[in-house]
Amino acid sequence: MAVKNTTQVLIGGKIITLSGYESEEYLQKVANYMNGKLTELGQLPGYNRQSQETRHTLLSLNIADDYFKAKRQAEMFEEELEAKDREMYDLKHDLINKQVELDEAKEKAQERIQELQQKAAELEKELDELLK
Repeated sequence: MAVKNTTQVLIGGKIITLSGYESEEYLQKVANYMNGKLTELGQLPGYNRQSQETRHTLLSLNIADDYFKAKRQAEMFEEELEAKDREMYDLKHDLINKQVELDEAKEKAQERIQELQQKAAELEKELDELLK
């Protein structure tokens, strides 16, 4: 079982104790993200004049917005990856088909060369007989 980590982080100027199964570095990263959002929102005109509840709601909405945008981007990357996988599969399939066609063409060419060599040998034999 994973070890539960506890660490103190600074969010919005307040020290908060976080605990979870994630690493302390991850918990600090989350706190830094929150502080970045608080700073970003704090720079908006009129944000600091809002009630605490409204600021919390705006913060939550901004985080939810980031989440859904990141989720959609991940879905788009996944779709793009799947399309590229399909394209690569199709290209490999085409390559195999072309290799089979090439092998068949080489075999036919080899057979034709043998036929022509045999015909040339026969013609040389006939020529030799005619020249005697």
